[in-house]
Amino acid sequence: MTDMPSQNDGPNFSDVPIEVTISIGRTHPTVRELLDLNENAILVLDKNIQDPVDIFVGDKLIARGELQELEDTNISQLAVRLTEIIDPPSGSRK
Repeated sequence: MTDMPSQNDGPNFSDVPIEVTISIGRTHPTVRELLDLNENAILVLDKNIQDPVDIFVGDKLIARGELQELEDTNISQLAVRLTEIIDPPSGSRK
């Protein structure tokens, strides 16, 4: 009988950091509009300020949430409160 490796053997993948991307909106300017941008220009997005943001790992949507400003810090810090988790196997909402 062979010994099965325990969870303590080898690398622990749950400790590997991943990048999470928060998408607050999109815009579709023309090349001309992009070339004409200057400092203080405003790009209008396709979402309202109260709309949920999309949370991605790679190109996979994993959740949605709302933007929050953390009040417990000395500096203004942006955060996201999760409001919806996307079920990975089916892509449905939890």
